Amino acid sequence: MNCCQCQGIESVFDQKYAAKELESYRQKGPDKTTRILIEALTAGVAGASLLDIGGGIGVIQNELLKAGAGQAVAVDASSGYLAAAKEEAERQGHAGRITYHHGDFVTLAPDVPPADVVTLDRVICCYHDVASLVDLSATRARRYYGLVYPRDTWWIRLALPLLNVGFWLRRNPFRTFVHPTRTVEAIVHRHALKRRFYRKSFIWQIVVYERVETKVPL
Repeated sequence: MNCCQCQGIESVFDQKYAAKELESYRQKGPDKTTRILIEALTAGVAGASLLDIGGGIGVIQNELLKAGAGQAVAVDASSGYLAAAKEEAERQGHAGRITYHHGDFVTLAPDVPPADVVTLDRVICCYHDVASLVDLSATRARRYYGLVYPRDTWWIRLALPLLNVGFWLRRNPFRTFVHPTRTVEAIVHRHALKRRFYRKSFIWQIVVYERVETKVPL
């Protein structure tokens, strides 16, 4: 991968990091914000296809397949995450229903088909080019588009640059980002997606958009 940020993702979210997340998932289930996103999508996934961008160890993939989704595509820049996701899918009996792509979604997008449901759980904050990421992912959502990303409050805008100092000192190219909510929503709305669910925590906002049906005038 030529993307410096993706190279940073590969090194930060390595096999050791993925193994810890996998152990936590097996013991406790999805963490709070991921669980909220899954619950907000569950009613509409019967028979649906899923595109999970930055899907990590595959929590959303496995939970929505258990809830009735038909098949899933997972895209992630971390080979450690994808290895853990494949292991967990095999354990849960979903291996034959998930297709995996390793790399930068923005680069891979031309080869990634649309899906009924598209999710990006804590992915926007890990990518520098928010316009391309949101534009290319939103256009692939046929029905629902689910996001978990940081609120752009003053304390988060202060905290994340401090985290980046640590990455800089370790000479790791990975950076975290607080992209303005208005920027994300403006791009999403251009794709005829309307917000149908919203919840927030101290750090995160969980949002589900639904595609607006356009009626042809008589």
